[in-house]
Amino acid sequence: MPNAKNCAILSLVAIVLVIILCGSAAAQQHLTGTLPSGATYVIDVPANWNRILVLYSHGYNVPGNPNPAYDVGDGATGYYLLTNRYALAASSYSTTGWAVHEAFQDQISVLDVFQSLVGSPAHTIAWGHSLGGMITAGLIQKYPDRFSAALPMCGVVGGGVGLWNEFLDQAFAFNVLVANKTLQITGITDPATNLNNAEQFLGAAQSTPQGRARIALVAALGDVTGWVDPSLPEPAPTDYATRETNQFVWLANANFLFMFYLRPELETRAGGNPSWNTGVNYTHQLRHSSSYVEVQALYAAAGLNLASDLSKLANAARVASDSAAVAYLSDNVIYNGQLTIPVLTLHTTGDGLVSPENERAYKTTVHHALNDSFLRQAFVHRGGHCTFTPAETIAAFQALNIRLQTGKWTGFGPTSLNNAASALGSNYNVMYVNGNPVYTPPQFEQFQPLNFLRPFDAFSQ
Repeated sequence: MPNAKNCAILSLVAIVLVIILCGSAAAQQHLTGTLPSGATYVIDVPANWNRILVLYSHGYNVPGNPNPAYDVGDGATGYYLLTNRYALAASSYSTTGWAVHEAFQDQISVLDVFQSLVGSPAHTIAWGHSLGGMITAGLIQKYPDRFSAALPMCGVVGGGVGLWNEFLDQAFAFNVLVANKTLQITGITDPATNLNNAEQFLGAAQSTPQGRARIALVAALGDVTGWVDPSLPEPAPTDYATRETNQFVWLANANFLFMFYLRPELETRAGGNPSWNTGVNYTHQLRHSSSYVEVQALYAAAGLNLASDLSKLANAARVASDSAAVAYLSDNVIYNGQLTIPVLTLHTTGDGLVSPENERAYKTTVHHALNDSFLRQAFVHRGGHCTFTPAETIAAFQALNIRLQTGKWTGFGPTSLNNAASALGSNYNVMYVNGNPVYTPPQFEQFQPLNFLRPFDAFSQ
C-alpha cells in the first residue's frame, strides 16, 4: 500500500524544483527573506510590472516535510504570469500542519514586505490550492481591504469544522463496521500505529465483497468520489466495483492520513477535539450522499443488510466536541459569505480528498449573505485533487482578471474557459503522467455538486 506521507514529500519536492527552474527564471527581481514569525517568503517581480500582485497560499504540508516558500502552484503557470508582467509573492507559513492561523498572519506580512521593498500594487489577487484555497477564502474574509479578487482552487471552502466532521464520520463508521472499535478516532496517542492498524483493516476489508460494501459506505459519508486517476476517464455511474476500488485508493492514500494520523496535530493546536457526531443521523447522511445508489448495490451484491449496519452506527457511542476547540477551528476557518470582491472558485469533479460539495457549501453561505453577484464557480471534469493543467489554471485566472478590470463576469462559462485554455497551446495543456508530459485538452464543464453533508458556517452558530 503506498505511503501517503512519502507521496506528499515527493510531490512537494517536484513542485518546488519546477518552480525554481521555470517560474523565477522569468523574474527580474527574485527576493527572499524571513518574516518576524520565522516563516520565509519569496517575491518575484518581472520587468515592466503591470502593478498587479498575485499572492499564493500553498496547501497542507505534513509535519516533518521541508517547508520552503513558493509563490505559484506550477512552474508553467508561474512563467506565464511573470512573462505577462504579474508579480508573485508567498510565505512558507511559520509552521507545517493545519497552519491556517499562522498563514493568515504570514501572508499579510508578505504583503507588507512587498509594499516596502517593491511598492504598492494597484490590485492584489489572492489564490491558492487545497488548504491554500481555504486560506485564500479566509484572507479575503478577514482582510477584505487588502485584496481585489480571489481564485480559491480545490479549496476546503466548506470550512474547517465541516471538513473535520466529515473525516470523523468516515473514521467512526470504519471503526464500528470494519475495525471492531479498536482504533482511536479522537485523542489519538500513537498516530503511526493507529494509521498502520487502520490500513491493515482497510486492506483486509478490500479483499471481501462484504468489506468492499462497507468501505463504500464509509466513503459515502464523506462524499469520497469513485474516480481517482486523472489520466483515466471517469468510471461509468453503474460501474460500482471500479468506483469502490477508487474510493479504497482515496482512503488508503489520502483520507486515512488525516483521519488516523494527522488529527492529533489539529487537536493539539485547538486544545481539544473540534469534531462531533452527536445527533447525526447516518441513514439520513447516506441518503443524501452522491454514492448512495452504489452503496445499496454493493450491499445487495455482498448479501449484507444495509439497515443492520446503519443501526449499528445509530447505536454506537457518539463523540462529543470540546467547545473551545470548535471555536478555534471556526476561527481557522469557517465562512460568513461577506464577499466584497470578485471570487472565482475552481474544482475538479473527481476530487475525493476535498469534495466538490465544498463548493456547494460555499455558494450557499454566500447566497445566505446576499452576495451572489461576487461569486462564480468553475469545474474541471477530471479525477484527482487539484489536477488542473496550467492552461486551465491560466484560463480561470484570465476570466477572474477580466471581471476585475471590467466589473462584468464574462468568459467564465465552460465553453469560453475551454476555448481560452486551448488557445494557450500544447505547452500549457499538459499533465505529467509517471513523470512524462502528456497533452491534455481542457475539460471545463457545467457541474452542480450535491449539498455538503456536514455544513457548518457562520449561519450555523
